[in-house]
Amino acid sequence: MEDRGVYLVLGFTDEGSSFEYTQKRAEDVEKRLIPLLQAEDSPYKRLIMRVPGFGSNKNSFNTFIIIALLDDWKNRSQNSQTVMRQAIGKIVTVPETIAFPISPQSIRVSSYNKPVQMVILGRSYEELEKIQNEVINKLRSNKNLSRVDSDYARNKPEIKLSINKNKAKDLGISTDVIGKTLETLYGGKTVTQFNKLGKEYPIILQQYLGDRRNKEGLAKIFVRSKDNGKLISLANLVEFKEEGSAKKLSRYNRQRAITISANISENYTLTEAMKYLEKTLSDTQNKNQIAWKGKSEEVKETSNELFVIFGLALLTAYLVMAATFNSFIHPFIIILTVPLALFGGLVFILFLNSSINIFSQIALIILIGISTKNSILIVDYANQLRATGKNIDISIKEACSLRFRPIMMTSISTMIAMLPLVIGNIGPGAGEASRLAVGTTILGGMMISTFFTLYVTPTMYLSLAKNTKRIDAVDIELKKQLD
Repeated sequence: MEDRGVYLVLGFTDEGSSFEYTQKRAEDVEKRLIPLLQAEDSPYKRLIMRVPGFGSNKNSFNTFIIIALLDDWKNRSQNSQTVMRQAIGKIVTVPETIAFPISPQSIRVSSYNKPVQMVILGRSYEELEKIQNEVINKLRSNKNLSRVDSDYARNKPEIKLSINKNKAKDLGISTDVIGKTLETLYGGKTVTQFNKLGKEYPIILQQYLGDRRNKEGLAKIFVRSKDNGKLISLANLVEFKEEGSAKKLSRYNRQRAITISANISENYTLTEAMKYLEKTLSDTQNKNQIAWKGKSEEVKETSNELFVIFGLALLTAYLVMAATFNSFIHPFIIILTVPLALFGGLVFILFLNSSINIFSQIALIILIGISTKNSILIVDYANQLRATGKNIDISIKEACSLRFRPIMMTSISTMIAMLPLVIGNIGPGAGEASRLAVGTTILGGMMISTFFTLYVTPTMYLSLAKNTKRIDAVDIELKKQLD
């Protein structure tokens, strides 16, 4: 989580709500936030409201969004998380609406969706509905998960009209007339154009908005009988049936699917939440295939690929050094410093209460390269001294003594370069969390690897390289044969 100088309030009203109704509810939420904006020493800069929302909700009249822009970091003492927590009580208690604040991520991978998004695939939506109800009931027992819901819910109100064909036939009214009448008065129809002062205005025939919002408006619609020419109320010819339906029928990889989503508490990691969801689904004895969306998908992919990336980075560095030193033992001695650097980076991440995120993972990969630099200086110079005829003990001692100063100079300069990222000498601001993750990882890795390299590398060189040949052994052998 990062202070990006803004937080968002996402709001929802009942399915089928009109634009005017949703706008009124959004204004109710805004009225709760305005006193916070006008307070003395307010951390807020301004509020921006939009009805309907944007992204996947831009075409839904029952959604809205409020963007709370905060003051510059140096002008406020509270971070965005603290400010957002202070406003939660005022936002979530607004009646007749569901509104909640969220903090945008430093890397947007899933728009403004919840972090936990598990997709369950199935053969029919009826089957998936039973599974989701069972899974959601179990998930709500976990206090670290909040706002657990699904994208499949039959809460969209619909009124189905069934024409009484026998009655309509007896009264001389065709079903085609009834259908066209409903289509015109409820959907609207352009019947002509009106020209005035060179401008053309469409004339739309449609029932009044107030009469279109309830089924009682059908009693005000009349159709003319072909038999006697009398007007007959449409309410006498149709039957109503109210029922709920799903807002959308989602598919994933061309299969019927539902998505169960949830928010997580501050002390609960996304990986723990995903494991809990997988265990909950397996406990229900369902064999349905699952997938992940948004942040969950990114975490799933990066966590699986992280070890592959580290392995490839180590292998690449090892092969390059093997070709450089013309040996497989010397690069192995150098690579032994990498675990020390990674250990130092992880210790500092835990010490400064940071997390293993995408930024710290990048820093760990950087450590693989810069931590081997110190060992390369020692091993390379020891090989050069051995080429002059000195034995291995004297060569490694002289290499450590002569290379001590360049090792310390380069290592200390790297650590000093990381201090602004760790300390944040310009104060909190945009990217503070990501800067801290990179800086602490590299700083800790360099401190520990530099200290232990001066002891580990000479020891392992004496142990593993004592039976190796001099780097110029091949040249000496060729010279002997030529002579």
